[in-house]
Amino acid sequence: MPVQASRRPSPPGSAAPSGRVAAAIPVQARSSGDGPGARPPGFGGDGPAGGGGSPKKKTRRKDPLWARLTVVFGAVLMLSSGVAIVGSKVLIGQATGDIAKGNLLGEAGKSDAEGGASLDGPIDMLLLGVDARERWAADDVRSDSIIILHIPATHDQAYLISIPRDTEAQIPPFKKSGYPGGTGKINGAFQAGAANGGGWEGGAQLMAQTIKRLTGISFDGAAIINFGGFKNVIDALGTVRICVSQEVKSLHMSYVDGKPMWNADAKKTGKPRTPVVHKKGCQEMEGWAALDYSRQRKTLKNGDYDRQANQQQLIKAMAKKATDGGMLTNPAKMNNLIKAAGKAFVLDTGGVAIENFIFTMRGVTANELTMLKTNGGTFHANGNNTEGLSEETMAMFQAVKQDKLAEFVFTHPEVISTRK
Repeated sequence: MPVQASRRPSPPGSAAPSGRVAAAIPVQARSSGDGPGARPPGFGGDGPAGGGGSPKKKTRRKDPLWARLTVVFGAVLMLSSGVAIVGSKVLIGQATGDIAKGNLLGEAGKSDAEGGASLDGPIDMLLLGVDARERWAADDVRSDSIIILHIPATHDQAYLISIPRDTEAQIPPFKKSGYPGGTGKINGAFQAGAANGGGWEGGAQLMAQTIKRLTGISFDGAAIINFGGFKNVIDALGTVRICVSQEVKSLHMSYVDGKPMWNADAKKTGKPRTPVVHKKGCQEMEGWAALDYSRQRKTLKNGDYDRQANQQQLIKAMAKKATDGGMLTNPAKMNNLIKAAGKAFVLDTGGVAIENFIFTMRGVTANELTMLKTNGGTFHANGNNTEGLSEETMAMFQAVKQDKLAEFVFTHPEVISTRK
């Protein structure tokens, strides 16, 4: 029997129901300190405004229920065996009651006409990675990792598709942060929505709207992944097996007395530093190493495209470790994993209870997680110092929207990532 779920009614710019949004979602105003990047075009006079008004809102059900879900279940643990899920359904429901939650989709959530009130059809989730630092204000953070998780209506397969951070996009106006709209790199949409007190919730909403405008895809759920907290999830798993495709020297970390440290902290010691180098080949990585490896971009052959593949690879490795390591059949281990995930993620599934959501995914396993490439996995400049999306990539997104991705991949095998 299909699992029915009510959808969120709150549009971007409106207040969430009192007490429903967890305090873990940053909403404070921007500080005057250092930030991760400039404001998006059209915001605060930095460039031309553009792009028309927000998409017309479709009728949605009026009884919101905030999801009790974390992305480690949405994008990792849900990719597990049916036996483990059935045995853990009650435990999962109890253990995840305090997970941070929020309205991350706004108007980009699936309408009832799109099957949004049911998990019986295809499921599309937006996964946003932010690399928040303590010195940065919560409303001055960009989302450099943008991944669409597509699960077809058969619920026996899952696909990961990354959107390049430098993709040129029309970012719609956003009332909550006062953003007037404009054209710019897509990773700036999160920052524009988070500004002026919009917080991470506002950032996710504007990013989701921007992606919907660009690709036509509406979403069942969304997750914000704080990569700074991702290390704890990997540590709870122990290690993850990663096959490094090209040797890369870290731009962020060094060894001091054999201990890995952030470069800024390593410099303060005054001691000799040895660069962290991720050697080519398959290896078991601890949390700090896997996180550092997945952050590298500038020294990779294909820049952000190689980083996209590395991050997809890490998610798959985590899924495989969770299932192969018996994590879901060991209550103590699973509880530790849930606690670690709760410090790294904020998630919205449009009102679907976690146990029902995971149960619906029981046919998907880590081995059925297929990683796909945009733009053939390499640069596709459009002449404006930004990236465009190729015709093949746009056709792939259309296949997602129509739930015909399996057929598309069969006829376009070159989009499949060969990473192990």
